[in-house]
Amino acid sequence: MSYRKLEIWKLSREVVIDIHKMSLQLPKFELFEEGQQIRRSAKSVKSTIVEGYGRRMYKNDFIKFLMYAHAANDETIDHFKKII
Repeated sequence: MSYRKLEIWKLSREVVIDIHKMSLQLPKFELFEEGQQIRRSAKSVKSTIVEGYGRRMYKNDFIKFLMYAHAANDETIDHFKKII
């Protein structure tokens, strides 16, 4: 099995694509600061899921990385709320 088959990874990938498109529509003054940060935090969610999957042999490590991904998702939501 690959991380690409994980439903959570598929959802995070969709979020990254949607946030990237949305962030490019921001006003110029937000495009390079908040826009860049929201893109980075959304990508971090997806990447952290992949990294955790790579450590799945150690269940506690996998869970820890999923918790990190959840925290990065909270960060993304926080950035998103600042711009709407």
